[in-house]
Amino acid sequence: MLQSPKSRPSFEENPKLAKAAHNLSTLLTAIGEKEIPESIESQINEIIAGVNDFKGADPQLIKQIKASQASILKLIEKELGLVPKNHFQTQWMVLGMSVFGLPMGVVFGTTLGNMAFIGIGLPIGMAIGIAVGNSKDKEAAEKGKQLDWSARSAD
Repeated sequence: MLQSPKSRPSFEENPKLAKAAHNLSTLLTAIGEKEIPESIESQINEIIAGVNDFKGADPQLIKQIKASQASILKLIEKELGLVPKNHFQTQWMVLGMSVFGLPMGVVFGTTLGNMAFIGIGLPIGMAIGIAVGNSKDKEAAEKGKQLDWSARSAD
């Protein structure tokens, strides 16, 4: 069984800390709904124990919670192939802008003789990236490899 982060009195005083802890808790709940091996579960519990045993000030605790959340996400993606909602959309939006958008912008700028048109390619690349990412997210959901948790709730 997955551990959960301990509640602290400073959660009531510091809304950023409370939000970070809530996001970590909802992530753990979403992971708990999936069948995960005991070895992965124990690794996640070790990460949570690090958060629960943390003695630093609130700003450092927020950083610790966010780092722990990122570690857990990386672990379950690498070992189990589980990803949060919109994971691929976010990832591919950036890739689309850099891999497709910038070269297309250079082509537009060169063709039209004005490099000010380089920016035209970015939204086109973004649209391509979002489309590819959405299809990958849909595929992950169909395979049951998507967590019922959105990374956007983490910000």
